[in-house]
Amino acid sequence: MDTSFFYGRERKKRVMLALPEQTSEDELVDSDEDEEMEVQLNLNNTDSSDSDSESDPEREPESEPETEETGRGLCVCVSKHLDWSSSRTIAPVPQWKGSLPESTDVLEPMEYFRQLLSRETMEDIVDQTNLYALQCDVTKPLCVTLEEMEQFIGICFYMSIHGLPNSRLYWNAKTRVESVASTMSLNRWESIKRFLHFANNNQAIPGADKLYKVRPFLNALLNSFRNIPVDEVLCVDEQMIPFKGKSNLKQYMPNKPKRWGYKVFVLADQHGIVHNFELYTGCIQPCPGHPDIGASGNIVLSLTSNIPTNMSFKICFDNWFCGVDLQVILEKKKIHSVGTVWQNRLAGCTFTDDRTMKAKGRGTHQEKTTNHDGVHLKAVKWYDNRPVTLLSTFLGANPTSEVQRWDKKEKKSTSDAPTSCPITTGAWEV
Repeated sequence: MDTSFFYGRERKKRVMLALPEQTSEDELVDSDEDEEMEVQLNLNNTDSSDSDSESDPEREPESEPETEETGRGLCVCVSKHLDWSSSRTIAPVPQWKGSLPESTDVLEPMEYFRQLLSRETMEDIVDQTNLYALQCDVTKPLCVTLEEMEQFIGICFYMSIHGLPNSRLYWNAKTRVESVASTMSLNRWESIKRFLHFANNNQAIPGADKLYKVRPFLNALLNSFRNIPVDEVLCVDEQMIPFKGKSNLKQYMPNKPKRWGYKVFVLADQHGIVHNFELYTGCIQPCPGHPDIGASGNIVLSLTSNIPTNMSFKICFDNWFCGVDLQVILEKKKIHSVGTVWQNRLAGCTFTDDRTMKAKGRGTHQEKTTNHDGVHLKAVKWYDNRPVTLLSTFLGANPTSEVQRWDKKEKKSTSDAPTSCPITTGAWEV
């Protein structure tokens, strides 16, 4: 017997290259860690409120690349050296110039469903599904109807909530779920699932779009989301669509609740209503009409491209997105922003060291201001359990509010002395 076959071949020595932290999607910093702070702060009201002050909104890496790169690398364009000065000013919060339509009557669930997926969209899905079934075997047409397709999608929704480990269990005699089994037979449901299609495979352009098979469906959803009235306060973040199957678009993010799946960048309001999204395919291009400020900034500009300008919308994001160049571009469109930021993205800004702030106790904060390209920026460093650095174009440290600490074990506010919290931190946590 060949010894190399029995023991295995000797592994070749590999050369380990140190990559910049943001060039690998596996290294992306998670923005959905369990929050330990719940600050409810109205941007137009500076009254203090009971809340949790044990949040950990900033996750500073040991080192982050400070060089500007373009192209496919996930990087941040770092501005030139800025002159920062200490400040304790209180600036008025810009008044939102938009408005929301008056509330309407509550609709039936099916009516809300048809507002997101119109009849035209559903008919296209039916046509493409029947077409793909014929392309696979012309002698066995699927002949799915619009009603069946709506039932199929409804069953998928129900399964995602009910949570049985196997789809066939919904039809099994011992685990039968009547609302599913009585709607559609197992064989019919699996047949539709097998041939479900959203685009014609024969019309695909190789390499042009990695999402061409679902692009019509995504565009239909985007049009529906963009027609929803936009609230004053918005947020950009990344989410995971759980998936462990075979796909070159699958991402692994160890800090997410669902570590494997498709990564989606989402623009939503403070109530969780989505207004725009973009599925990550491995490359983030610069937003048309704007300079290339790095992938993390480009995606924010892309998601906010449909937000009305000069209306004083407020947008929040975490330290993976936040940067000086991004906030300057948004502020010039009168889209005010606030977010946690990595210290090395604030070129030339120095705060009191962590040890000194820790000695002064929780609630210690410091504010620095600068002007860059005609935009006034405010950076605030606040010490709670650890230092938190924030950057904003419309909020500073003052006025502060008193927040109560939250006991995780008891799940209630403690009777300890309240902690001073800058308004910047409270607004970011809303």
